[in-house]
Formats: sequence, structure tokens, C-alpha cells
Amino acid sequence: MASKLPTVAIIGQANVGKSSLFNRLVRSQQAIVAREAGTTRDNVLGRVEYHKHSFWLVDTAGLKDPDDDFEALIQEQIEEAAVAADVILVVVDSSQYPSDSDRFVAKKALRSKKPVILLTNKSDLKDSLPIDEFKRLGVKQIIRTSAEHNQGMIEVLEAITELIPAASEYVPDEILRISLIGRPNVGKSFLFNTLAGKQQAIVANVAGTTRDINRIAVRYGDRDIELLDTAGMRKPGKQEVGIEKFSVLRTLQAIEESDVCLLVMDANQLNTQLDQRIAGIIDEAGKGMAIVISKWDSVEGKDAYTRDDIAPKIARTFDFTPWAPLIFTSSVTGQNVTKLFDLAIDIDDRRKQQTKTRVLNDLLQKCVHSHPPAGLKNTHPKLRYIVQTDTTPPWFVIFGSNLKFLHWSYKRYLERQLRETYNYTGTPIKFSFRDEKQIKANREKEQLEREKEQSAKNLQD
Repeated sequence: MASKLPTVAIIGQANVGKSSLFNRLVRSQQAIVAREAGTTRDNVLGRVEYHKHSFWLVDTAGLKDPDDDFEALIQEQIEEAAVAADVILVVVDSSQYPSDSDRFVAKKALRSKKPVILLTNKSDLKDSLPIDEFKRLGVKQIIRTSAEHNQGMIEVLEAITELIPAASEYVPDEILRISLIGRPNVGKSFLFNTLAGKQQAIVANVAGTTRDINRIAVRYGDRDIELLDTAGMRKPGKQEVGIEKFSVLRTLQAIEESDVCLLVMDANQLNTQLDQRIAGIIDEAGKGMAIVISKWDSVEGKDAYTRDDIAPKIARTFDFTPWAPLIFTSSVTGQNVTKLFDLAIDIDDRRKQQTKTRVLNDLLQKCVHSHPPAGLKNTHPKLRYIVQTDTTPPWFVIFGSNLKFLHWSYKRYLERQLRETYNYTGTPIKFSFRDEKQIKANREKEQLEREKEQSAKNLQD
């Protein structure tokens, strides 16, 4: 089974500081390499690691359509959180008395039967109200926070981690899970049915199917594959709010369960900002990805040069995931549909490949020699050695000193060199940087704390 982390959703009215809280919690506690500067997507998803716990934090407001009606939007956020989140954070402005909208949000969240924590944000303001004023919202656990001044963040993390299981090792199986991800009406369901229908050896519908994700098991060559389709997330007859409606939490569930995600885009409506955001989520989650252009048969007036004209434009839009291959398909004509299985299997193989430490270090020294990392006057970063610590996705740890001065562009340079040496088509690769001086300082601090505890214990005895 692919890795599955708990999900914590932030919901609430506009202008209460949801995004600021999200950024503070992710930035202050994020253990994996932070999102690099210069990308075009909004950061709506962050992996938080605190003590022995890991979870996805989702800012549901980060994927809203600016033309959406707020009431419908908040209703959708709460419904998504109720279905897919493990913990719900309801955020209110502590300088304002609880409004009808706040009561509506709190009531809906509590009705979901999921754990709910109320955050009274902006508590640093002079006109901030006491906690008692917010007890009428019915949420038992209330925490005063100030995202701006980093107040209450540890308390929030402590409260969340009491409600979710500690991170555990997962045991991989041999099933390759492929999900079709994308906006509504881009052809995911048609492609899903075509992929399933192409295979004669359909095993059965997989047990445990939810109403949110359609699944089917197929056999392709000697591989067992499970297809996941997120198109089933809308309720029958439900009015769509805006053409760009996107259910982030349920889609995140499918991404989390997958090994490889096929980001499906309509050939007649390419490169929307939302597609970029979805690609960003897949990248953050460390999953394999291919960009699939559907409905290629419906493009009017296309000729032999149309694809060559479109491909560079798509590449420019997704320049933050240059490793994702691009494929043009048609469920009507069957063009390239079966190739999607071969592509996903190939990506899965790339994600699992191991590299030799000696070869990696030769490459690192070559990179440093030809292009030394820049720093400040007397504090140049020194990169000493590199090891691969994980696969799916490939994860590399670089040890050295003064690494906090290492510019994000140098990390991109290292990634480019690594990709030129090894074929990592279709998969993100992750880096962690360990400063040897900092590691030594942390060890000495831990040792000192242990000695203090032992001394205190001896005095008690």
C-alpha cells in the first residue's frame, strides 16, 4: 500500500488568517525541503512533521475560485473536511464577536463527528476578546493564536498530534496504483472507462470502494494495477459552484494512495492556474506524474505541427515539474490510451531505482568543483558527501557545513545534474541538507539535558 498520512484541514471565514496560520505551521515545522522560490503555484498543501508525527496540512481556501459565492464556498470546504480530513481546524478572528457565519462553520464542523479544534486567531490585538466569548460556538478545545507573532503554534501542534496516530513504517505491496487527477469535465471518467475496458483480465471491483473515489483492478502484462478515478466526487444533481470547482481534500486522498498520478487536462482548455496547483500538490506529495492531454481528437483544425506547437507552451507553464512527461490521448479513437500503462510502469521503475553512494559522491564533487556554491564573506557552504536514504520518491541527504547559506538555485543545479546522470523521468526527487556543526550542537544539547535530568533524579534519590 502507498503511504497514507493523516490530513488536517483549515476552514473558516475570509480574512481570519487561515493562510497565515497555514504558512506559519508549515514553515516553522516543515522537515522536508521547502517549496523553492520562483514557482507559479500557491502553497495550499504542506507536510508537517512534529516529534514522531507527520500529517498533511491543507488550506482549503487556497484553491477557491475568486468568482465563487462565499457561502457556497464555505459550505463546500466544510463538506470536504467532513468527508476527507482527520482533524478540522476552525479559525475565527478573536477581535470580532462570533458571527452567524462563525456559528454556521462551527456547527457544520461539529456535525461531521471529526475532531474539531477552534483557533481564535489575531489574539495579539488589543481588542482581542477572551476565550469565554467563543465557548458559545460549541467547540470544546479552543486555542488562542497569533499567526503574525508565532503565538500558540506549539500548542496547536501538540493538540493535533494527540488526535492522530504516530508515523509508522508502511509495508509496500506489488500493486501499482494509478490515479486520474484533474478538474471536472476534462475527460477523466471516459479515460478511466477506456483504460478499464482495454483490459480483458479485469479482476474485480476492489473492496472498500468509497463514494469519493472510483476504483477498479486490472492486470496489464505481469503487473497488478489499481486505477483510481476522482471524478466520482460530486454528488448527483449537485449544483457546481464555478467552472473551476476542485475538491482538494478528496483529490488529496487519491494522490496519497497513488504511486503514479496522471494529471488530465482537456486539449481545448489547457494550462489553467488550477492545473498548476494540482501539479504542485502531486509534486509536494512526492508521487510520480505524467501530464495527459485528453480529447485530442476534438481539437479543430489541428495538423502535424499542432502538437509540436502546444508542447513547449505546456512545458513553460509547468516549468516547476520539468521531469513530468507529456502525452496526448483520445478516449474516442483510443490514441495512446494503452501507452499510459507502459508509461506509469516505467515511472514506477524510475522511482524505485537505487544509486551507489560512491557514484553519487563522485558526482557531487564534480558539481562542487565545476560550480562551487556561493555564500557570504567567510561562510561559504561546504558540501562534503551525499547518500540516498529512500525511494518512492528518491530521497538524497547531503552533509556539510554552513548549509543554511545554500541558495535554492544551487539545489536546482544539483537536481539537474542528478537527473542528467540518472533517468528520473516522471518522478520528483527530494533533498535534505544536514549541517554537521548543527548536528554536533544538537547532540551536545541533548547530552546536557540528559545529564541535567540524571542529576535531578540523583538529588531526588
